[in-house]
Amino acid sequence: MAEDERKATPDDLDKRLKSVRQAYQKGVGRSSKPAQSAGGEKLGVGMRVAVELVAGVVAGAFLGLMADRWLGTKPWLLILGFVLGCGAAFLNVYRVAQAEERRGKSPPGTE
Repeated sequence: MAEDERKATPDDLDKRLKSVRQAYQKGVGRSSKPAQSAGGEKLGVGMRVAVELVAGVVAGAFLGLMADRWLGTKPWLLILGFVLGCGAAFLNVYRVAQAEERRGKSPPGTE
């Protein structure tokens, strides 16, 4: 440390802190959302897509299996539930993709 840095007064420190805060506010204050890395944001979207796919298929197959046991129509409602679950899962993934596309095209600060 240089000798002149050790002799800094509290007023000097306050001025330096204010200038750093102002620079930070100019850089971060562009949007109302907190700063987040693009990689983390894309990972979140990918995880959401994966969960939508798995949940739709599992829920459809489970409901079809339960309906088969209740009605005694062994494989048919399971197959129907699986197909409907796949359709619902792909529809949900399509909706997520559309929302991400709209969000990507919107101007910054309008989110």
